[in-house]
Amino acid sequence: MVPTPVRPLDRSMARAVAWNAAARWLSQLLSWASTIAVARLLTPYDYGLIGMGALYLELAMLISQAGIGDTIITLRDLTHQQIAELNTISLILGVGLVGLSCALALPIAGFFSAPPLFAVLVASSGMFLFNAFQVVPRALLQRELRFKLLASIDTLRALFQIGVTLLFAFLKFRYWSLVISYVCGSALASSLTCYRRPHEFARPKLSHLRAELKYSFQVLLSRVAWYAYENADFGVAGRVLGEVPLGNYTVAWTISSAPVEKITNLVTGVTPAYFSAVQGHRAELRRYLLRLTELLSFVTIPVSVGLALSADSVVAVLLGPKWYGVIGPLRLLGVFVAARSITTILPNLLTAIGDAGFVMWATVSFAIVMPIAFLVGSRWGTTGIAAAWVFACPVIVAPMYGRVFKKIELPIREYLVTILPAVNGSIVMIAVVLLVRSVVRPRSTSPLTLIFIVLLGILSYTGALFVFHRKRVFRLIQTIGKMLGKEPPDASSANEAATGVVE
Repeated sequence: MVPTPVRPLDRSMARAVAWNAAARWLSQLLSWASTIAVARLLTPYDYGLIGMGALYLELAMLISQAGIGDTIITLRDLTHQQIAELNTISLILGVGLVGLSCALALPIAGFFSAPPLFAVLVASSGMFLFNAFQVVPRALLQRELRFKLLASIDTLRALFQIGVTLLFAFLKFRYWSLVISYVCGSALASSLTCYRRPHEFARPKLSHLRAELKYSFQVLLSRVAWYAYENADFGVAGRVLGEVPLGNYTVAWTISSAPVEKITNLVTGVTPAYFSAVQGHRAELRRYLLRLTELLSFVTIPVSVGLALSADSVVAVLLGPKWYGVIGPLRLLGVFVAARSITTILPNLLTAIGDAGFVMWATVSFAIVMPIAFLVGSRWGTTGIAAAWVFACPVIVAPMYGRVFKKIELPIREYLVTILPAVNGSIVMIAVVLLVRSVVRPRSTSPLTLIFIVLLGILSYTGALFVFHRKRVFRLIQTIGKMLGKEPPDASSANEAATGVVE
């Protein structure tokens, strides 16, 4: 197969992902170190209490955005006046959510039988106001493909939050160290975003925004439904099992998903703008989907599988004996995250081509099914809740795959060939690691054991790739090199390139 010629928009996307990678991985390395340090200073109760509050706070944060950012990115014919009116609507929602959060804080604390949660929710509500100011400016920066600037802002926010968390945890503020860091991080990110891409406000005229608000509502409802089924496991764990099991499950989820999320966010953070730029050209959409899926699969699948294989050593060495309850769910969540890591692009693609209605109804159906699965799984504790993800994953992704393949006319076989190298390499890695561990039987509590398992996994995976899929690996490296080899076009020229493709 001859490599696809590199287009100007490809170079822009490659540089956007590269800037995100450099910025986010720097902050992630520090974040991992911070998480380990903070986990030793705090307790499962502290994480469990914050996990309970996060169930509401994350939902309210989605509502505060109201799909307005996606509307600005996708609907590329919005006027300056319409954007100003959407900016005002965003601010109104932010102010309203601050008041709503204060009113709901006491009932939510009563639901979880956790009185300290009241003060946590009231203090955290300030994030909604800060976020409301940056929804439109951030969306405009994305539409203009200014991802270098966005990556810089995100890095500064992460570094600032890490410093604040460590400081207050060391001062024995317990769970308040996490609350204070989140609020301060939101304030910093909002200030920097509005400073670099300000936009005025205007009195909303709803009659002029009917199509835009309908699209925003579809995106909002799909995001709320996504939140419901993504966080139903935390709700079930907190309500049925209690604070300590929830704390264990929260840490297991964080360890299993944080590395992969940081990798996938490098791609999903930029894909809406680029999918929108070529939304009328199926061949380009297919090409981007396959290329990005291949790139993600080479990294995210082995990382997640590796975490599942080394869960006992990771917990014993990095967290200590008090966190042994993390091992069971961490193994299963590693398997689930490996499968999910390559599906995160699908709803972005459908939303960018105007199929937000299907995404909305699909996620609503998932939000009905998943809580039931978690309730059943909770009979076996946090490990059972994690197992519900593994068994429900095929049901969740199948309709989305079918819709995407139909919309962009992509054969299933072509997609499966794209992820085959990563799957084969991971199978070889599993076989080698399990075989060696069964023969050597190293102590899981030894740091040397963890280093040994990690190195063994890396060598076996990369060895399998170069033995069975050498041409694919070299072709992918060559394509990435070409994409990064020249200076990227600026936002205007990149959009002109995209327009030329569509036309």
